[in-house]
Amino acid sequence: MELLRKRVRISPPPLKQLNMTAKVRQMTSNRSGRPVANQFVIYTNYGTYFQSYNSVIALRDNNGKITLDDYYWDYSRTTSKYRNEFLGEFTADTRAKIDSGEYKLADLN
Repeated sequence: MELLRKRVRISPPPLKQLNMTAKVRQMTSNRSGRPVANQFVIYTNYGTYFQSYNSVIALRDNNGKITLDDYYWDYSRTTSKYRNEFLGEFTADTRAKIDSGEYKLADLN
């Protein structure tokens, strides 16, 4: 049986709907120091977003609260690797924080 997830709309709306100025930084490899393709950190006046390819994965708002996209937060190995770097933790830590309610899941795309 497929588990259905309830999508929660948070404030603000997804990044693509925001009308604000943003600064984008391409993530760099810890090993080589070179830019990593398709992995970005986006700074806005609401908070900081992590984007992998064309999907927003995580939001750290200006109050330090974390919201993860309910579908894409654990989408692939590469996404997980750079999400872990963005959050400064391992996937097991992220799962525990979701389970405890510390991190919220929402539709960020």
